[in-house]
Amino acid sequence: MPLVTRNIEPRHLCRQTLPSVPSELECVTNITLANVIRQLGSLSKSAEDIFGELFTQANTFASRVSSLVERVDRLQVKVTQLDPKEEEVSLQGINSRKAFKSSTTQDQKLFDRDSLPVPVLETYRTCNTPPPLNFLSPYRDDGKEALKFYTNPSYFFDLWKEKMLQDTKDIMKEKRKHRKEKKENPNRGNVNPRKIKTRKEEWEKLKMGQEFVESKDKHGPAGYPSNMVYQNGSIGSSESMDGNCYPPPPQTDSIVPPPPSFPDDSLPPPPVEFRLPAAQGG
Repeated sequence: MPLVTRNIEPRHLCRQTLPSVPSELECVTNITLANVIRQLGSLSKSAEDIFGELFTQANTFASRVSSLVERVDRLQVKVTQLDPKEEEVSLQGINSRKAFKSSTTQDQKLFDRDSLPVPVLETYRTCNTPPPLNFLSPYRDDGKEALKFYTNPSYFFDLWKEKMLQDTKDIMKEKRKHRKEKKENPNRGNVNPRKIKTRKEEWEKLKMGQEFVESKDKHGPAGYPSNMVYQNGSIGSSESMDGNCYPPPPQTDSIVPPPPSFPDDSLPPPPVEFRLPAAQGG
């Protein structure tokens, strides 16, 4: 729900009941001119308020800038007076000095009654007071204030407080749970984690040869299934595959091709110098 800061009144210039006059057109004209003048007065008042707030904010900003300029000037004088050639500072001396700590002050009570803008404060003052329902509080059996059922300014604060207390209880409960698990399993943190397989290691094995990849066992160490590595470098889990989907292991006969068989008649004749001498006699 938007909150209107400033209202320009009157909003409707001609919407008014006419009295019994002989000239109604002249009466409407006079009423409209009077409402225009009133509207201009309301606008000038709002403009004065706006420029007054801008003037206050500009003065605050100017004072902060002037104080910052003075601090920068003092720092510049100190820096120019330092001469690293004459005054050597050791590393131990630098570590022994205190670190810079800003002395900023945090603003509080930003949304209280004193910090309300003037237009909002005027609108607040025009509101009607709540009914005196607090007189009915003594007649309630639960001990709650009757006025809080009509208006409760602390509702959101109470809601935030309940949420923060619940979060604190959840955190403490989680810490107690971790302490209990640590007492029951004291050697839980000493378990060696399983080595994570990466694509880079699989590619390194592929460079050495396909037989180093296909000769792996079906299950790796610690009972975890090994990954399948294909020719394109992709890795697939063996859990999502059946035993029939694995490629067959390479056979020795299928890797080494058999020598070609040639009949005796198709062999080429040996060279002349290697021919046996022909049988003589007989």
